[in-house]
Formats: sequence, structure tokens, C-alpha cells
Amino acid sequence: TLTTLHLDRTQIGDKGAQHLADALQHNTTLTTLDLYDNQIGDKGAQHLADALQHNTTLTTLDLSSNDIGDELMDCVAKLIERNEMEK
Repeated sequence: TLTTLHLDRTQIGDKGAQHLADALQHNTTLTTLDLYDNQIGDKGAQHLADALQHNTTLTTLDLSSNDIGDELMDCVAKLIERNEMEK
């Protein structure tokens, strides 16, 4: 069972983040996702935030060194925090 996925520095961008978000909506095993330095912007972060509305298992998400605004980063952080508290 896959619980950790490291995709740091793979330059997936917003499109790749969208594909990951689609998968995250239905995933029930992944707890850690590393997307450090992937050229993800607000559009990609919004897809991830939308996915986290449905995903309750992801408790660690590294989005550092991407081009994501503070408001979206706060939204994602709150969703991850919710998942941590539900454990």
C-alpha cells in the first residue's frame, strides 16, 4: 500500500497538480505527499485544495518553493490540519 509519495523537483506544474488532485479525491491510503519545488501556482493549488475537501487521509503535504499565494496556502494548510485532527 502506497502511503508516501515524493515528487519533489519534477516540474509537474499546475496541470500535473490537477491530475494528482483528481487521484487524491479517491485515494484512501496516501498520508504524505511531497510536491516541493514543482512550479505549482494558484491554479494547481486550488485543484489540490478542492481534492482535500474529499480526502481525509493525507496529513503531510509539502508545497514549499512553489508559486502559491498566501490565501490558498492557508486554505490547504487548514485542510491538512483538519485531517491531522481526525486521526
